[in-house]
Amino acid sequence: MKKKNNHKKKLKPTMSTSTSPKNDPQETLYFAYGSNLWLHQMRLRCPSSTYVGTARLPGYKWMINARGYANIAPSSPSPTSPSPTDKANQPNGEDNKEQDDEVWGLVYTLPPVDEAQLDRNEGVPIAYTKEILPCSFYPSSSPSSTTTLSPSTTKDMLVYIDHLRATPSYTPRKEYIVRMNKGIADALDKGVPRGYVEGVLRRYIPKEEGGDGEEKALEQARMFRDESGVF
Repeated sequence: MKKKNNHKKKLKPTMSTSTSPKNDPQETLYFAYGSNLWLHQMRLRCPSSTYVGTARLPGYKWMINARGYANIAPSSPSPTSPSPTDKANQPNGEDNKEQDDEVWGLVYTLPPVDEAQLDRNEGVPIAYTKEILPCSFYPSSSPSSTTTLSPSTTKDMLVYIDHLRATPSYTPRKEYIVRMNKGIADALDKGVPRGYVEGVLRRYIPKEEGGDGEEKALEQARMFRDESGVF
């Protein structure tokens, strides 16, 4: 009689040009590009997670989709795109067209219990599906330090993507604007290029904070409830 294999089946990488994604075999490297840029929200939702650095995902574009939340989708790279270092030195987003070919985010390690909780928050598999994608990783020396764009390594990372609602140019939900602005502040502090923020994220996320959306944003940060009706 054959013994049952109780090991959890690992996600297969969508692409395989990178090194192992995990330092601890029980933890997953997670690439956050939306409101989970907000470090406080991640501490509330995934208390055992750890911020470990900044990352860049090439070949994708950032958007607000029909649900009113952040999403990414594959893009066609520009043949004249500048290097990540050049983009980091352009603070006003002049090259936002080229920056449509990449997504920047923060990276966290997730133990299994936090990954399961994040799956529930993200509405897997209805709202988002889980992908493993190679990202350029800029590690932080400590959770409290600011990441500088020193030479990166390539790591496979968990990315949540909504393939069904991948059309841009929708209006973000009011409370989501509040959470995104808090996340943008943390992302800039951790080394995400200002040019990317101004040229890409600010197309959808105005510089507004507080007001009627503040209390709702804090509630959603603690325990997310989907308001789009998808799940």
